Amino acid sequence: MTVIGLTGSLGTGKSTVARMFKALGAHVLDADQIARQLMRPGAPCFMRIVKMFGKDIIASGRIDRKKLASRVFADARQRRRLEQIIHPKVRKIIVKKIREGKRDKSRRVIVIDVPLLFEAKLNRCVDHTIVVTAGRAEQIARAARNLGITKAEAKRRIKAQMPLRQKIRLADITIDNHGTFNQTQKQVKQIWERL
Repeated sequence: MTVIGLTGSLGTGKSTVARMFKALGAHVLDADQIARQLMRPGAPCFMRIVKMFGKDIIASGRIDRKKLASRVFADARQRRRLEQIIHPKVRKIIVKKIREGKRDKSRRVIVIDVPLLFEAKLNRCVDHTIVVTAGRAEQIARAARNLGITKAEAKRRIKAQMPLRQKIRLADITIDNHGTFNQTQKQVKQIWERL
C-alpha cells in the first residue's frame, strides 16, 4: 500500500486534486474534515477552543469557523494556540487510519489531504509528498470565491501559511494547477500510474 501526503496553499486546488485521486480509486483522508469534526459541540476540542478564544466565537451552539479563522489568521500567536489544540488530535486520527488502511488489503493507495503537511510533520507518515501549486492571483480569487472571504482576507491567510516555494522544495512531486481541469487531471493520472 502507498500513502501519499497531498498539500498546497490556500486556493491552489488541493481538494480538487484529492477528488481526482479518489475517482481513480484512492482512499482519501481529509485533515480539514477531521478538524471540523473535532470542533463540533461535545467533540474533544470544542470546550478547549471555547475556553481559549471565548464564547463570542459561538453561533447557534457551534464554533463559528469564519469568526475563529479571522481571529487566528490575524494573530500568529493565537493561530499557534489553536494548532496546539487541534494538530495532535488530527495527527493521532490520521496515523490510526493509516494503520487501519495498511491492514485492509483492498486499499492500495491512501491520500492524506493536509494543508499543513510539513508544518504538522505528517510528511513523516507518508511514502510520497505532493504539493499542488497555482499562481498567486488564482489562489486569491479561488479562496475569496470558495470561502466567501475578501481578497484581503485571502491574502492574509496565504501569508500566514508556509510559503508555497518552500513546500515545493520539500515535496517529492509538484502538480501545476494553473491550467485547465483536464491538464491537472492528466498530471494526476500520470502520477497515479507511476506510483
